[in-house]
This record gives sequence, structure tokens and C-alpha cells, in this order.
Amino acid sequence: MFVHLHNHSEYSLLDGLSRIDALVKRAAELNMPAVALTDHGNVHGAVDFFKAGKAAGVKPIIGVEGYVAPGSRSVKDPNDRLPFHITLLAQTQTGYLNLLKLVTAAHLEGFYYRPRMDREILARHSEGIIVLSGCPSAELPRRITDGRTEAAREVIGWYREVFKGRYYLEMMAHDGVPGLPEINRGVIQLSRDSGVPLVVTHDTHYVRKEDAPLQDILTCIQTNTNVQDPKRLKFEDDSYYLKSPQEMAALWPEQPEALKNTLVIAEQCDAGPETGKTYVPRYRTPSGEPSMGYLRALCVEGVRRRYGDAPPRPVMDRLGYELEVIEKTSFADYFLVVWDIFKFVNRRGVLSAVRGSAAASLVLYCLDVTQIDPLAYRLVFERFLNVERKEMPDIDMDFQDDRREEVIRYCVERYGKEHVAQIITFGTLGAKAAVRDVARALNFEVSVGDRLARMIPFRLNMTLDAARQESQELATAVRTEEKSRQVFETARQLEGAVRHASTHAAGVVISDEPLTNYVALQRSTSGDEDAPPTTQFAMGPVADVGLLKMDFLGLTNLTIPDRVIK
Repeated sequence: MFVHLHNHSEYSLLDGLSRIDALVKRAAELNMPAVALTDHGNVHGAVDFFKAGKAAGVKPIIGVEGYVAPGSRSVKDPNDRLPFHITLLAQTQTGYLNLLKLVTAAHLEGFYYRPRMDREILARHSEGIIVLSGCPSAELPRRITDGRTEAAREVIGWYREVFKGRYYLEMMAHDGVPGLPEINRGVIQLSRDSGVPLVVTHDTHYVRKEDAPLQDILTCIQTNTNVQDPKRLKFEDDSYYLKSPQEMAALWPEQPEALKNTLVIAEQCDAGPETGKTYVPRYRTPSGEPSMGYLRALCVEGVRRRYGDAPPRPVMDRLGYELEVIEKTSFADYFLVVWDIFKFVNRRGVLSAVRGSAAASLVLYCLDVTQIDPLAYRLVFERFLNVERKEMPDIDMDFQDDRREEVIRYCVERYGKEHVAQIITFGTLGAKAAVRDVARALNFEVSVGDRLARMIPFRLNMTLDAARQESQELATAVRTEEKSRQVFETARQLEGAVRHASTHAAGVVISDEPLTNYVALQRSTSGDEDAPPTTQFAMGPVADVGLLKMDFLGLTNLTIPDRVIK
């Protein structure tokens, strides 16, 4: 039996084609008891991978292939653009949280071409993490390649001391990797000399061997090259797939203990994202009074402002009912946070609106969050919130787009920079983009991809299979033209693959405790150094781990009236 400890998912934007569901399904088919996910420098896929593994009966091990700066992570030396690789696996729940903190620090403090850690922060967050010495780009293999035996021993000594009993010397077998046989021989000798155990890993970027050509095309798309470019980034062989235990045993007949150690490591690992809980930021009331009492007082004041000193009985009954539901669902702090944001927005004259079922809340009307009387329009509060609802209420907030960042900055100042982040989103290859990108990666004429893209009907969530059924012109081209067929069939297999990461247009998350207790963070993709960071989990996984996600949407439709009024 063997456990893969080195896999890269479709969330790994560098070069991974291993889609999470396919990866886990294949591991189950191969009767593997566990599989690890170690994307390059990030944990983008951790929640989806963890859920998929649990559902398939395959233990999911959360890890990362990190980058370690040669010196301090704060030093940006042009001569050190190639940080060392390292493999980190979450052994315990404390280790998982430490992994989130390490990945966050690498992005926010150490980013220089790559998100870099250093030894100082590795030592600070070492508890509960298992470390493998890394691939040929790691520090130990580089020392072996350079012939610096004493330096290699120093590397082993440091990691063995910091990660006591949780450090393994890693070996791989791939054709065409310069110096890999010599590295493996050196690692074996150092293991004998030091007593640090060996472990066999396999660098996996796609699920099945036949996926290798697709991986090559995807890498060309992501690096803006084509298959005819001899200098392009590419794998030298087709071995980077999820190999079976039998295939791995055949690769390493003389290393049964190193193969067995994958199981030893897997048995020790039991950690991952916790789901099913809700974490609402606690609103600090002026005198420390309970949140629910403070919310009631604000609503009583607001209802008199809206309806006069003697509000009608139906109004008070509705208000009492809504407050009762809010108390039972424990969302008082959430309503206070929203009230606080709109108090700032209204005071600063930022044009705003609230979309959707939140308009049915009398409480929000009394808090000056909404401006429509829900009773006058007979709006049903239960569509917005009821005691059976398991997820948080959704208050979608719109602001004029030229002042949205002002609202976010206020939240950062009010709740702390460690408690506020924007939410990441992943752009995927859609039908039209896929055929254009594939044609370019195959080094075909631009007209080939453009022509096929024009044949695809324009509709939301259009797929290539649906397009072929709906467009006779497209079906004919694919059937009768060799280049069109090649582009179409390749694009069809890559359709839906992650193309890039960006910042969600509206998503913002606010937490009571530091966000790194729940999610790793990274620098905003906007290019603004002062912008709040983004979560490494997308909107769905952010909700899965129980964080309060809000929609702050910037609308030109509010900016234009503001300018007209002024």
C-alpha cells in the first residue's frame, strides 16, 4: 500500500490539472487509504478537497509545497529569485492552523516573485506540522547537487531539531530531471548517516497518464507559449500522474521502508478545515451591554423615528417578532455590524442600496439600512430570515463604485486589518476562451480559434457540448476540418479548468478573531499595495468554514446619480 503525499489540484495556478473530484475518485479506485494535496504556495483547494476526500472515504491530508527564502523573508535580493521548495503537511489541528499562518505570512510578508517563508517563521509555527525535505528544487537536494555535504548536514540538523520526529528525507523518481539519480543517492546516504527516515513521494500534476498532453496545453495557456516553443515550461516525461501503489512499489523495490513511511505519515495526519460552525464578528457595544439589548434599543429609537412616538400596533408586533427571530438565531451582532457600516455610509453621503430579501426586514428599516417600509408593501420577513434557516442571512449591499473602497477601508479601521479581507474568485476557461486559448497553444492561426469562438452561441453558462448541439455550423466545422476538430476536442477537455485568480467584485469577509484562524490570506490581485488582502478560499468555502461573508458591490448606477445631484 502507498499514499500519495505530493499532488497539485486545479486550484494550483502554476501548472496543475488534477481536478479535485477526479483526483479523489482515482485515489479511491486505487484503494489508497489517504491522499495529500500540496499546491504550490497556496491552500486554495483545501476545503473542497477535504470535503471530497471525506465523502469518498479517502483520508484528505492538507499540505502545501511552500517556498523558503535563502535568508530572511523580508529581504528581496535580485540574486535570490529561486527560493527553496519544501513540503509541509498538517498533522494535527494546531498544525493545520499553523499551516494557514505560514502560507499567509509567505504571501503578505515574504512575497518576492513567489510567496516565501523563512526559517524564523517555520520555527515559530512548527507545532503539528510534518516536513518532507522537498523536491529537487528544495534546499537539501540543491546542497547535494552542489557537492556541499556539510551544508546538507546542517540543513538536516536544523529541520530535525525544529520538527522533532516529524522530519523525513524525500525521494522522487521522474525521467529527465537533471541530477535526480545523484540526489536520491545522496539523500539515501544522508539518511543512513543521520538516522532521519526516508519517504518516497511522487510529483502529481494530473490524474491519469493519458492526461499528459492536456497538461502540456494547459501549461502553454498559463505561460502564454505554444507547443512549438522549445524553451517553454514543460514536463520531460508523462510520469506526473497519480500512480498506483503497485507502480510505486515497482519504482522503489529496494526502499520498502520509504514506501511504508507514506502510510506512517498518513496515519499521523488528522486535521483540516472545520465546517458546520458560524463565526459572527462581535460588535463592541458602547457600555459593554449585551448585543441583543443594544439592538432592541436602537430599533425602538428607529421605529419612533420612522412611525412617530406612538407606532401602530401591527408595526410593534412585527418588530417584536423579528427581534425574537434574530435572538433565537443569534444574529444580533451581524445586524449591528451592518447597522454600523450603514451609519458610516449615511453619515458620509455615500449613495447606497440593499438588494433582495433584506428589504423585507422592519429591523433593517428601523436601523436606516433599508429605505423601504416592508409593511407598506407587505414584504414577507421569513424569506429573509427564519428560525429554520441554517445559513447566515444575506444582506447584499450596493455602494457607488467610486466610493466602495472607502467603505472597505472603514471596516478595516473599525474591526482591524487582521479581521477584514476581500474574497478570492477563480476565473475558469469558458467555451469561447477555451477554443481561442487552445488554438493559440497549438500554434494554429489566430483565425482558427476566433472563427470557432464566433460559432458558439452567446448564452450564460454555455458549454462546448451544448454549443455543438445548437450550432450546425460549429458541428460541421468540427466534423470536417482537422484543425477545428483538434481545437474543439482539446478545449472540451480543458473547459472549466482554472485560468486565473482575481478579487471577487463584491465579497468581503469580517471576523471576530484573526482571519488566519480560519483561512489563509494573500495579497490583493488588484495591484494596490494598500488594499486589504484576499482570502485563499473562494465564496463557497468561506461560508463552509463559518465566516461572515458580505456583498459590497460597487455600482456605476449609484455613482452617476451622485454626480448628477452634485
